[in-house]
Amino acid sequence: MRMPPRSVRRIVGPAVIFLAGVGGVLLLPVLAVTAAVASVWLPGRWRGLRLLGFVLVWLAVEMVALAAALALWVGSGFGLLLRTRVFRRAHYAVLRLVLDTVVDAAQVLFRLRLETDGVSWSPVDDGVPGSENAMLVLSRHAGPGDSVLLLHTLMNRDHRRQPRIVLKDTLQLDPMIDVYLHRLPARFIDPTPTVGDDAEAIIGTLAGGMGEEDALLIFPEGGNFSPKRRLRAILRLRQRGHAAHADAAERMWHVLPPRPGGVIAAIEAAPYVDVVFVAHTGLEHLCTVADIWRELPVDKTLHLRWWFVPAADVPAGHAAQIVWLYERWADIDGWIAATKAP
Repeated sequence: MRMPPRSVRRIVGPAVIFLAGVGGVLLLPVLAVTAAVASVWLPGRWRGLRLLGFVLVWLAVEMVALAAALALWVGSGFGLLLRTRVFRRAHYAVLRLVLDTVVDAAQVLFRLRLETDGVSWSPVDDGVPGSENAMLVLSRHAGPGDSVLLLHTLMNRDHRRQPRIVLKDTLQLDPMIDVYLHRLPARFIDPTPTVGDDAEAIIGTLAGGMGEEDALLIFPEGGNFSPKRRLRAILRLRQRGHAAHADAAERMWHVLPPRPGGVIAAIEAAPYVDVVFVAHTGLEHLCTVADIWRELPVDKTLHLRWWFVPAADVPAGHAAQIVWLYERWADIDGWIAATKAP
């Protein structure tokens, strides 16, 4: 997809958000009655009103975040100091409030519960300057909500991380994401293999220089899980002569085989990083807008599981790291099989 120029996105995107937000407030009585009537014929309890409420919360969050971004741009000397540590922290603080609001709204409106398990990592120790406990977070990719949940987990008061992330370029169509992540350590790439950027080099660049507060989030599968994608990935491994990896992938039914290039690039760029493997289940069946509309998760429990690996336990050498990555991905697959709802 050809992206509009940044100058166009900076004007059109916020304008659309503010017009939609103002229109939502002015038309709220009409929208509320329409949503309530539609809920009678929709499955679930008050689905139309729940969706309307969440959309309005999202629009309000976008409007406030964009206003804050403008204030930060002016306060930084019209952009001159945006890349400094102080303003980077300020942008992360705004995003932390955004994620808190969105996740809280989803939990209240959709009555979702989030249960976490696993060996957690310590919060940043502000009293130990220069402590090299940067994080490399490797997560399965399934459903549109996993990135939001993971970023919220990384940035909340318990962990207080400043995440770095590689995203698909189409996410720049969201004005808030477009503005904030162009000011922070993040990169948007074209995922098309024939014309895309060198993702491994980008990941290595993002990993370089990570400090105690930083966490690089990678989805090694490269896309959302589906049975068809799993079969295609296994076929590609066999076509490229990776029979052992294809055999290992065939034994994993709930995940795609991980692509090791980005993981190895991150470890080479920052060999001192601790590694966190993340699995989650509850959102994998929501991959498109139609899925979200048809199977909106209400009154559900979302499960999150992580495995902490200190830097000293990360194997050395590319071959050993690939085997290690596949073994940990098999652990994720086994946990999903034991945890996910029928």
